[in-house]
Amino acid sequence: MNGIKGMHHVTAITSSAEKNYEFFTYVLGMRLVKKTVNQDDIRTYHLFFADDKGNPGTDMTFFDFPGIPQGTHGTNEIAKTAFRVPSDAALDYWVKRFDRLDVQHDGIKEEFGVKTLSFSDFDDQKYQLVSDENNEGVEPGTPWQNGPIPLEYAITGLGPIHVRIANFDHFKEMMEKVLQFKEIDQEDDHHLFEVGKGGNGARVVVEYNTVLPNAQQGYGTVHHSAFRVEDRSVLEEWIKRMDEFGFRTSGYVNRFYFESLYVPVAPQILFEFATDGPGFMGDEPYETLGEKLALPPKLEPKREQIEEFVRPIDTVRSTKTSEKEYE
Repeated sequence: MNGIKGMHHVTAITSSAEKNYEFFTYVLGMRLVKKTVNQDDIRTYHLFFADDKGNPGTDMTFFDFPGIPQGTHGTNEIAKTAFRVPSDAALDYWVKRFDRLDVQHDGIKEEFGVKTLSFSDFDDQKYQLVSDENNEGVEPGTPWQNGPIPLEYAITGLGPIHVRIANFDHFKEMMEKVLQFKEIDQEDDHHLFEVGKGGNGARVVVEYNTVLPNAQQGYGTVHHSAFRVEDRSVLEEWIKRMDEFGFRTSGYVNRFYFESLYVPVAPQILFEFATDGPGFMGDEPYETLGEKLALPPKLEPKREQIEEFVRPIDTVRSTKTSEKEYE
């Protein structure tokens, strides 16, 4: 069985594509590599933020469903998304940056031997920076070369997702027997799982929690998270495996930028398996990634209709100079 390689992407819901673009581009310094629409709901933007070239394992994506209410955090949810930074010193930089820009954060803490910095955005979406100091395993991506963050401090990819779950025993069994993760550490009610090469890019933190009420999905919450698989042939192995274990799945889905399988694994927790390719570089030049509305071929005939649905968002950056912000 060809296994999971690590994190592929996380998709969340925002109240405002415009604010979301500003926060990820100018506060976090991640590159918008694709401005497209939800292929299942063409009235909805789908923004992809990633490393310099949109490498798998580096992207956080967002839907802005019209009229959706704010979600509430609780148990049975993908509760937090982490991003990798190169070092402990990078976290010191980010504390100062968040303080200056009034970003809510919890200060630097250590979790499972790794320095971390948890923070939230304007929607109360929960994030964390994790230090790659002494990290081994899945390689980091390449920081956005023309972004505002000095490269030695910049985000290089996804770290662990944090899952909060009420039925821990069932979830642990699914993680280990079905997805082939291994539990490698525990701190109180938090359990650390790892897969493949391991390290920050291939981990899931699972919190056993029966105290909080069930989370409610809406803006400010995660919609699903995706794990990396090599290619279509490996994806087909996972389709067969999930069917054999009795999971209800989407079956094969072609998203143009990658190929996918969606599997609900617990209440309100949706996992996706996504291939490493084709990626985001095939339909736009590197220099202007994310600046125009990109549509997969199946939606291109509907471009005029789609452009009426989604309001214009100015995402042009190639004509702007961006100074590195050291303070």
